Amino acid sequence: MTGVPEAEVYKVAETMAKNRPSTIVWCMGQTQHTIGNAMVRASCILQLALGNIGVAGGGANIFRGHDNVQGATDLGPNPDSLPAYYGLAPGAYAHWARVWNVDLKWLQDQFASPAMMTKPGITVSRWIDGVLEKNENIDQDPNIRGMVFWGHAPNSQTRGLEMQAAMHALDLLVVIDPYPSATAAMAAMPLDEQGTKILKDAGKQAKADRAVYLLPAATQLETSGSVTASNRSVQWREKVIEPMFESKPDHTIMYLFAKKLGFADQLVGKKDGKQNIKVEKDEPNVEDMTREFNNGSWTIGYTGQSPERLQAHMRNMQVFDVKTLRARGGKDAKTGYVLDGDYFGLPWPCFGNAALKHPGSPVLYNTHLHVMDGGGNFRANFGVEKDGVNLLAEDGSYSKGAEITTGYPEFDHVLLKKLGWWDELTDAEKAEAEGKNWKTDLSGGIQRVVMKNHGCHPFGNAKARAVVWNFPDGVPKHREPLFGIRPDLIADYPTHDDKKAFWRLPTLYKSVQEKNKDIGKQFPIILTSGRLVEYEGGGEETRSNPWLAELMQDNFVEINPKSANDRGIRNGEDVWVKTPTGARLKVKALVTERVGPDHAFIPFHFSGWWQGKDMLPFYPDGAAPIVRGEAVNTATTYGYDSVTMMQETKTTVCQIERA
Repeated sequence: MTGVPEAEVYKVAETMAKNRPSTIVWCMGQTQHTIGNAMVRASCILQLALGNIGVAGGGANIFRGHDNVQGATDLGPNPDSLPAYYGLAPGAYAHWARVWNVDLKWLQDQFASPAMMTKPGITVSRWIDGVLEKNENIDQDPNIRGMVFWGHAPNSQTRGLEMQAAMHALDLLVVIDPYPSATAAMAAMPLDEQGTKILKDAGKQAKADRAVYLLPAATQLETSGSVTASNRSVQWREKVIEPMFESKPDHTIMYLFAKKLGFADQLVGKKDGKQNIKVEKDEPNVEDMTREFNNGSWTIGYTGQSPERLQAHMRNMQVFDVKTLRARGGKDAKTGYVLDGDYFGLPWPCFGNAALKHPGSPVLYNTHLHVMDGGGNFRANFGVEKDGVNLLAEDGSYSKGAEITTGYPEFDHVLLKKLGWWDELTDAEKAEAEGKNWKTDLSGGIQRVVMKNHGCHPFGNAKARAVVWNFPDGVPKHREPLFGIRPDLIADYPTHDDKKAFWRLPTLYKSVQEKNKDIGKQFPIILTSGRLVEYEGGGEETRSNPWLAELMQDNFVEINPKSANDRGIRNGEDVWVKTPTGARLKVKALVTERVGPDHAFIPFHFSGWWQGKDMLPFYPDGAAPIVRGEAVNTATTYGYDSVTMMQETKTTVCQIERA
């Protein structure tokens, strides 16, 4: 299944088993498959079995591709959760309505129905189906008619032919970016025969009167605020220069939209003489924005990283040990804040409010440290029992110094009273904590008493969860990709059944796999994609930088010498890469043994060419990137993870020919 020799797999397993702790690091290679969730869980289970979880040097670590992907995810752009992973339950909305100082009734009235309020939305990977799918198959009233690409590159998403067709079927398309990403050119470029056929087959038509807007956003050098790295450390970024030309910071653009659409007061929490976020010249105050999410993100401990603490860390970076991340003495000269004991960036969870001075948690689930020293244990998030099995931790498994040395559930007002700890709250904390649990108590009193006074963890103490009973495969198992070159494996490792309504859309698995089970005869090479050192993301910004553009001037396909020789292809020649979508990409051949005879690799940072033609005429004057090339995702195929709806970019099939 993997193409890796058994002896090599054994050697890797033996190396990890005999050298502990060891870590597993992945990026998109595990997640971007139809069974990405199973791959990730398999890595986590392996690390649990090896004892590599909750220890320094261990862990199961996903590395992000941008400086604030982690922070963005934490604060809730995903369509299945409110900020800090609170989900979409009515109680989650009630919590955030209080935090935002917004009437819950007003929030409810923004939705077409109560059911829509708690229903996961359509992911960015599937917006094109929200436009093109038959309306009766969509679990919402209308199809998507407007799309906003905000700091998002279209060439990082699969099924480019259908995406461009969907752009032409919209009423409204808005691009918000420091650079007019490939979206602008794709939208301006007329549909070809393929795009026209896609719309016709979907029962749609191109709209000549659609509105397309480009809004210039400020870069990271022109704004300030917090960013969260892959290790959950939060850093404060200072503005270096004022925004150039007409560019505006993201939060200013949000506020201007809110003003235009009539909910600016709700955005900044203005009600009954109180306002969460100050606004000056249409720019919401960044420190106030940070305090607002501090006030609500109790689930993951995004509450202790006040702007003042983060800024003190940045002013005094020299006192932090580069290995342990811990401050070795030192006082901030500006505020008098004592940094000693803090971990750099106060990596979440940094529980309690800033006054509690939790140091942050550099290693999750570390039972060797006190909870007020960054320690922890596994959370009791899934109840106390399942099918007669006790889910709480075994006796003797607890974080250092905990008063309760057995497993225990999440803390709420009832448990605090049963334990006799309720009177350790102040009167003000009691008033707020009554009827609440550790993640909805805005006073932070429950967390303070549980952690500081008793050394326990507010989210309980449970076993690690290896069997995920609410996933399609409770125990991770291999399933063949939808497009592959091994039909002999499909019978033993079939994909999932089709789903009628998953994240509001029908999601196909078995029907696509069965239709294409012999596709390898026509497309015998597995095509995968990934990153380069020179460029980042969709590449529009980095390919517009002359120093970086010089380093990689053409997009390319890595092809094995045997496969190249069989096709009469020489290194550096132009080739066509064709896929089952009908798309063809004109790229340079890089003949290399880095890929096997049945594999090919194309980086995904390129755009600006469309099936052999330069899109330069369709960019705004002077705004095209220096380096342009074919986007691999113009040609990638259908496929989505069965839990997360992550697109399958890591496995499709292709044929390669001389141009």
